[in-house]
Amino acid sequence: MVMSHDDVFETVGRPLLSDGRIKISCRNVNVYYGNKHAIKDVSVDIAEKEVTAFIGPSGCGKSTFLRCINRMNDTIKDCRFEGNITIDGENIYDKNMDPVLLRARIGMVFQKPNPFPKSIYKNVAYGPSIHGLARNKSELDEIVITSLERAGLFNEVKDQLDHPGTSLSGGQQQRLCIARAISVHPEIILMDEPCSALDPIATAKIEELIDELRQNYTIIIVTHSMQQAARVSQRTAFFHLGSLVEVDDTNTIFVNPEHKLTQDYITGRYG
Repeated sequence: MVMSHDDVFETVGRPLLSDGRIKISCRNVNVYYGNKHAIKDVSVDIAEKEVTAFIGPSGCGKSTFLRCINRMNDTIKDCRFEGNITIDGENIYDKNMDPVLLRARIGMVFQKPNPFPKSIYKNVAYGPSIHGLARNKSELDEIVITSLERAGLFNEVKDQLDHPGTSLSGGQQQRLCIARAISVHPEIILMDEPCSALDPIATAKIEELIDELRQNYTIIIVTHSMQQAARVSQRTAFFHLGSLVEVDDTNTIFVNPEHKLTQDYITGRYG
């Protein structure tokens, strides 16, 4: 299947929502790295307190699009953003929007666990401390414990909170990073391939955690694993060559997609 990078698809499925569940609204988003057109006119709504999965072949733009939502692409030289993204109706690219404060509202979990070279306690306490979320040590302790509990890690580390975060196993480190992300009370959690470096048992724990966290957070997960997308998400968006090809309820995407390109990717004909 040969397609040029200039191919732009008309998105099918239900990219826009009209039922009051919208948390993030993206309209006509384009991203350029120098002369490369990486994201092509993407419009999509992300529902509140659901898991939305971004799937597609390597280099299709799903991670680039994810990073538009917390403006991490701002840090990349020669990267240019066009379009409009709102969270609860607020334009996050408004000139008065402070990206640092925005990122406090949006937790980020990366492909490879990246705990700070600090103790388990200080990893989780760092964000609340710099954002002034605790008035005293007692309040900070409560935030740390609650965050570790929500990340399903507290019982495993409660007797070693002063040990380095890097001393934990890979799966535990990733759950520590999730605890660190939720410690600042974000509204949204972005996850960029959070299980790709983990074994199947650790992956299962992260997936169970994602299902629990969606009760309180809007979650977007980029994943190469279609099985993972099918297990953890309520909606799935399929990207190809920088375009959003199709987005709909996860079951519809995997059982009855509208676009042949989606069908071909899901059935393993390319990717």
